[in-house]
Amino acid sequence: MKGKFITLEGGEGCGKSTQSKLLQAYLQAKGIETLLSKEPGGTPEGIVLRQLLVTGDKDKFDPITECLLYYADRRQHLTKLVWPAMNEGKWVISDRYADSTEAYQYYGYNKRIDYATLQNMYQIVAGDFKPDLTLILDMPPEVGMARSFAKAASMESKELRFESRQIDFHNNLRHGFLEIAKREPERCVVINADTDIETLHQRIVKVVEERLKP
Repeated sequence: MKGKFITLEGGEGCGKSTQSKLLQAYLQAKGIETLLSKEPGGTPEGIVLRQLLVTGDKDKFDPITECLLYYADRRQHLTKLVWPAMNEGKWVISDRYADSTEAYQYYGYNKRIDYATLQNMYQIVAGDFKPDLTLILDMPPEVGMARSFAKAASMESKELRFESRQIDFHNNLRHGFLEIAKREPERCVVINADTDIETLHQRIVKVVEERLKP
């Protein structure tokens, strides 16, 4: 594949959506054709799955059911959007990818799903494919949750299924993302996101310049 795949990860309210758009604008200004997407919901079919996954009762799925739905969305995302775009030479930026599934459904749920099962799901759906760069936006969960609830209130959003979980769940998420970054330093970079939008953007640009040299 000729293009690149950049993913932004992190807990609720860490600024992934905003920073994804800013990164897209930065890369396009450098003459790089860039596609912005997200998981879940990067395809028309994924939008339907997103509504199932991020709204409603927090306990309506068991961990394996939830993982299977996320991986159905991911397979559609890869085959219909990410891989075709990369084959055309485009850089794809995704607001969340497989690290979120590991952080949420494995670490967040206190490892109630077998890790080997989770990895087998990934292998079936994506094979050996991995992002070229993963930016993990890190901040205290309390700060991110406050931001997330404020944003949801301003937009009258009902996508609060995970925000409704106790703070221990979100602390587990943070731990999970940091563990993933520690395990795969060649792919993942942890960035302190507890700052203003422009400062965070510049930190992201610095990492992208150093790692991918656009």
